[in-house]
Amino acid sequence: MSAESKKAHNFIESLIEDAIARGEHAGKVVTRFPPEPNGYLHIGHAKSICLNFGIAETFGGECNLRFDDTNPEKENQEYIDAIKQDVEWLGYEWAGEVHYASDYFDQLYGFAEELVRNGKAYVCALSADEMAEYRGSLKEPGRNSPYRDRPVEENLQLLRDMRDGKYQNGELVLRAKIDMASPNINLRDPILYRIRYADHHQTGDKWCIYPMYDFTHPISDALEGITHSLCTLEFEDHRPLYDWVLENTSVPCRPRQIEFARLNLNYTITSKRKLKRLVDEGHVKGWNDPRMPTISGMRRRGYTPESLRMFCDMIGVNKAGGTVDVGMLEHAIREDLNSRAPRAMCVMRPLRVTLTNYPEGQTETLTLPVHPQNPDMGQREVTWSRTLYIDREDFVEEPPRKWKRLAPDQAVRLRGGYVMTCREVVRDGSGEIVELKCEYDPATLGVNPEGYKPNGVIHWVSAENSVDVGINLYDRLFNEENPDGDKDTDFVDHINPQSLVVLEGARAEKNLASPRSDLPYQFEREGYFFFDAQQSQAQGKPVLNRTVTLRDSWGKGK
Repeated sequence: MSAESKKAHNFIESLIEDAIARGEHAGKVVTRFPPEPNGYLHIGHAKSICLNFGIAETFGGECNLRFDDTNPEKENQEYIDAIKQDVEWLGYEWAGEVHYASDYFDQLYGFAEELVRNGKAYVCALSADEMAEYRGSLKEPGRNSPYRDRPVEENLQLLRDMRDGKYQNGELVLRAKIDMASPNINLRDPILYRIRYADHHQTGDKWCIYPMYDFTHPISDALEGITHSLCTLEFEDHRPLYDWVLENTSVPCRPRQIEFARLNLNYTITSKRKLKRLVDEGHVKGWNDPRMPTISGMRRRGYTPESLRMFCDMIGVNKAGGTVDVGMLEHAIREDLNSRAPRAMCVMRPLRVTLTNYPEGQTETLTLPVHPQNPDMGQREVTWSRTLYIDREDFVEEPPRKWKRLAPDQAVRLRGGYVMTCREVVRDGSGEIVELKCEYDPATLGVNPEGYKPNGVIHWVSAENSVDVGINLYDRLFNEENPDGDKDTDFVDHINPQSLVVLEGARAEKNLASPRSDLPYQFEREGYFFFDAQQSQAQGKPVLNRTVTLRDSWGKGK
């Protein structure tokens, strides 16, 4: 899609359109999504993916997938594979082969030597503590390192010795020579290379020095011909360093860095370090736990790529901070699923119902729509029999005012079936209700009864022709709007104890014996539920995860 055929809907598109109008982009617009392979992607990354790939699509350009893999001690192939899967699942296709910053390690090292030869970088032997002391503060300028004025040839030899493994971790670093008095601390002679004896998942043991992110990123962008390097606002103070690296090396082009506000979502943690802690300490069951804000966790919970893209479009792109209500994310999945999720009935907490006037051994097949507003989705069959299950929460012995479900001597319609009236309550020895004996009205299939009015409509399944399913009722992982906002408490102290409620013994329509795995179901009157292949295989029966409730009931006494 050309810039002329689409009105800009965010400030980045406006900036690019203005640049095109000035003739600054004779070629195509090229963006990149550059994750570090040190964890799983989360909902904040989804915003960046949609933005970078979306900008490329809007302007008929390309978007690269590049792993900024400069920290081998925290990276591994598992994260790389998961990230590629997430990007593809969201519906995007990167240009050409996957790129890695490590693809450019030889060139990056060459640019480091170029800076040294031009007097723009030096090898420093200050310890980490000494370097912090020399750096100064926001109120006071830094001091020059005593090694800042080494001769060029000495710096060059030391850098080569670092590369060749003649020094140990932490003994020497390569630093840019910029300005120790700069009000921007990022420009106070930042580290460009450090010594790390660690095998790299792409390059093995070839290197024992690794470039820093702020050095690697702009050069990688330039080598790939990136036109617009889109970053979150925490990199705004790094932009002068990004530009300095490009200005002082012989890179083939000059990408432009543009910052936008990162996604802050209430009731949610998106720090990869803290998400890893949730996993490592067993607060959740892995990176793809359906309570996690990771893309893989949300996928397993039942979120669709369409809903995440809709959400990212809803929140927009700007430079202002602020926090987005997680209710917007839940609204997006409800909006997506309402029009296309197949309907089904599932009784979460079964209560046995015997229709005393229905012949024993007899059954009949009833036909219900897969989706009441979408006839093209077809029909489904359910079995009506003498013994049924309804949900325990749909029956009370002493109904409150305006009760719209079943009670003694009151009638309800069973969804898609007949009207029945409760005649007797059966208890076990402990006094718990174990069965309802009811009468059905055979003249009420598809028509209203004569002389009385049903109290409401409830869902049900046949006892004989239903399937045992496991149900995971997932809810928000944290019960505090800002779980990381209180300095006096640990964010894990705000984990919602009701974030997972497991129900055993639930019964679903017989069609759920082999659930579809591409879309969640709408369980009527309950919410949207998605087939969990991982748990189903482990338990030997269908297990479904609640994606979201039918309506926003948070804090309303669900």
